[in-house]
Amino acid sequence: MLLVSFPAPPFDENTFLLACSQTGQAVAIDPGEGTRALIERVRGERLNLSAIFLTHAHLDHISGVRDLREAFGALPIHLHPADRFLYDAVAEQGRMFGIRVEPQPPPDRDLSAGQEIEIGSLRLRVHETPGHSPGGVVFEVTDTSDRTQLIVGDTLFAGSIGRTDLPGGDYATLIRSIRTVLFNFKDDVPVYPGHYDSTTIGKERRTNPFLQG
Repeated sequence: MLLVSFPAPPFDENTFLLACSQTGQAVAIDPGEGTRALIERVRGERLNLSAIFLTHAHLDHISGVRDLREAFGALPIHLHPADRFLYDAVAEQGRMFGIRVEPQPPPDRDLSAGQEIEIGSLRLRVHETPGHSPGGVVFEVTDTSDRTQLIVGDTLFAGSIGRTDLPGGDYATLIRSIRTVLFNFKDDVPVYPGHYDSTTIGKERRTNPFLQG
C-alpha cells in the first residue's frame, strides 16, 4: 500500500494519494491545494489514477478536483449526498475566508455506509461519520495482509476533533460518530487526518481531551 499526503497552505490540508503497490491502481482523496504535487507524483511513478474520493465538501478538501479532471480526464468524483449543498457552494465558502475558489465539476457517485471499492488489491470501505459536516465519511483501507488504516478527513485529529461551527456541523453528532464508529477499531490502527500529523485510535482514545470521560 502506498499512502502519501501532500499538505499545503493556506489550510495545511492533507491531499492524499492512495495506491496499490502491486498493480499501480490509485485514487486521490480530498484534493486540495496539494493537488499539483499529487499530480507530479502520479505521473512520476506512472500510476493509474482512477477516481476521486471526498471525506467531506469543505473548500480546502475539494479545491483541486478540477485540476485532477484537467490532468487525467473524467475521473469519477465520489461524495456523500448530504454534503452536496456544501460542494455546490464552494465559491461562497471561499468568500467566507477571503479566497477565490472556482466551482468544481459535479460529483458523479454517492458514498454510503458499508460501500466497498477495490483499488487493485486494496479494499476501501466507507463509514458515515457526520458532525463536522452532515455528509462526513471516513475510509477504512485494508490490504491483502488485513492491515487496516483509516483516512478520516476532519472527523478526528491528533489531540483534537473537527470544528463544528460551520454550516451543517454539530458537536454532539461528531462526538457520537467518533465513539460509535472510529472507537470500534483496535488501538493500533493508524489514523490519517485531513490536517497535520497521523495518530492512532488508541492514542486518541486515551489522551484526546475532547473524548475523555
